[in-house]
Amino acid sequence: MREITITNANVVLPDQMFKGSLSVHGNRIHDVSEGLLSQSGALDFEGDYLIPGLVELHTDNLERHIMPRPKSFWPVGSAVINHDREIAAAGITTVFDSLSVGHISSESRSESLLDDMSRQLDRIYSEGRLQVDHFLHWRCEVSCADLMDRVHRFADNSRTGLFSVMDHTPGQRQFVDLDAYRTYYQGKYGFTRDELEYYMDARRRDHEQYAADNRKQVVKLAREKNIPLASHDDAKPEHIEEAVDEGIVISEFPTTLEAATAGHNANLAILMGAPNVVRGKSHSGNISARELADRKMLDILSSDYVPFALLYGAVLLEENSESMSLPEAIATVTKNPADRVGLTDRGELVQGKKADFVRFRMHDAIPSIIEVWRDGQRIA
Repeated sequence: MREITITNANVVLPDQMFKGSLSVHGNRIHDVSEGLLSQSGALDFEGDYLIPGLVELHTDNLERHIMPRPKSFWPVGSAVINHDREIAAAGITTVFDSLSVGHISSESRSESLLDDMSRQLDRIYSEGRLQVDHFLHWRCEVSCADLMDRVHRFADNSRTGLFSVMDHTPGQRQFVDLDAYRTYYQGKYGFTRDELEYYMDARRRDHEQYAADNRKQVVKLAREKNIPLASHDDAKPEHIEEAVDEGIVISEFPTTLEAATAGHNANLAILMGAPNVVRGKSHSGNISARELADRKMLDILSSDYVPFALLYGAVLLEENSESMSLPEAIATVTKNPADRVGLTDRGELVQGKKADFVRFRMHDAIPSIIEVWRDGQRIA
């Protein structure tokens, strides 16, 4: 059994931080202690921060590697590996790759491509060729006509770990502001003005016809399969009430203070985007993650579309909030997300947990990742 000892590190636990040491036996943490060790062969971290491996519940990064430009597709196997390496370099040791089911455009995401993505991810992972622990987060667009035909198949994938229910119908939830909707979809998918207006009309009709029943079916399936559920872009207290009735455990990217407050009071974990923290605002003009942190209503950060934003955002939470310590900020990207999806074997530097950890230091108020370890093996 391989043994590793690390000393002279600023060890960050969920509730405290101290100068100390950590030892690993095999793929598990054996001991964490205050003080320095003079043991022969110990790795000197030179006062750098030592934190758990980051846990990412919602990233579009694999989809970005699959389609780096509108309507331009990259070979799936290569995209999976490239995505994995980028995620590892960002300090993320557990990632939930979020894949959209019922995507906005048949030209950008077909059912066969989703099949290929999930199969190849499963295959490459099982062959031991990926650095990071990968799970699948299926983002279910409830206004899609054939959503349930797709979701039933993906629910049985061995890597499935999370469902979310979302509805990107123009004029509600994330996109109450129709100008923001037009800017986002034209920029990302290259719609002409006429194409976009036709598309928006079609999405409104689909919402009226399919959304309510599809949402009920996704919730029912998640319960049957014992898969955790998240809601997406809650905008009103009524959205939170619906989520609570459905057994949802995470409110992803609530768009208003009223929704976030209702979710927090109902014990839903409030998840916000780390890019929102880094930029100081939402790209859609919604509630600021920093404001929720100041109000002690932010539980989980997600890198969303920039992997490095996960650690950077956590550090900025502590720097820009009088109410959040560094241990509390790091918990939003480690222990809190792990606990909410039932991964109780990781997310904190505690004896018996997985030996997933990150070494970083600060340069010009930006974290520089020095080393990343997963299961006691260095991966970056």
